[in-house]
Amino acid sequence: MKIAIPDDYQDAVRTLACFQKLNEQQVIILREHLSDPNALAAQLQGVDALVLIRERTPITEALLARLPDLRLIVQTGKRAPHIDLAACTRHGVAVIYATPSHPGKPYATAELTWGLILSAMRFIPQEVASMKAGHWQSTLGRSLAGRTLGIFGYGNIGSLIAIYGRAFAMKVLVWGREGSRARAQADGIEVATSQDALFQTADVLSLHLSLLEETRGIVSSAHLAQMKPSALLVNTSRAGLIEPGALEQALRAGRPGYAAVDVYENEPVIDHPLLHMDNVVCTPHLGYVEKDSYEMLFGAAFDQLRAFADGNRTSVANPEALKQA
Repeated sequence: MKIAIPDDYQDAVRTLACFQKLNEQQVIILREHLSDPNALAAQLQGVDALVLIRERTPITEALLARLPDLRLIVQTGKRAPHIDLAACTRHGVAVIYATPSHPGKPYATAELTWGLILSAMRFIPQEVASMKAGHWQSTLGRSLAGRTLGIFGYGNIGSLIAIYGRAFAMKVLVWGREGSRARAQADGIEVATSQDALFQTADVLSLHLSLLEETRGIVSSAHLAQMKPSALLVNTSRAGLIEPGALEQALRAGRPGYAAVDVYENEPVIDHPLLHMDNVVCTPHLGYVEKDSYEMLFGAAFDQLRAFADGNRTSVANPEALKQA
């Protein structure tokens, strides 16, 4: 089987232990992101299967029409809108969403979130750059103890952030859908009276929502304008949770005063307004990009690919595609 793994920016997949599961296959790894379907299709000619790294590679009608040999897409992680499932079915391409059987807690993203909070509150990136330039102590950071940590969305990651916040002697305040609020209350976490109250009260506000149709743009300019001038907004979830352009506008207006961001509307990012703002810490979507997470995600994906090659079709999300093929 000829297999392609696109958008492996760091050429990391071949270094994983689980990569040995593909020893008998022909594997092509593409590091460069190609946004033009024609250019990407040219690189993928003759490929039987794709293994996708989360949502990095959009699978569109235009791309599928140029890949007549493609029969299988294995997605690392859960279903997401970057794959046009109906188009895959029309072209006879089976899709499998490979989620680990024992995923455990999403520590990698939670740990990065906390790293961003510490970095932004204590101006660590600025101080590192300043010291390398020959200067000494150029900023005055702020501690976390006694301040209010707002968590918007109390799921697997949000609940870990709450634990970290308590360990740092912060007051933790949660808002989200009814399920989030009920889980927070069951864990003894205070629930805000409303989304507005969360934004008004938090000294550090971290977003931990899935990007769905009902959550797209759930953070508006009006919400951001209610934040304290000293507050920090952290987003390691999805850029689409915030109304387009609203964060940049809010930071220029001074409410909130700071941000730490790991996710962007279009990735990979070559240039972005946030990169030019001194009150923002930016990282290149590193939340899940960590060796243990990769071993878990790709191990599950490669197991599913091998099962499909052996005739097991039980995990196919669009079984109608098998009839088309």
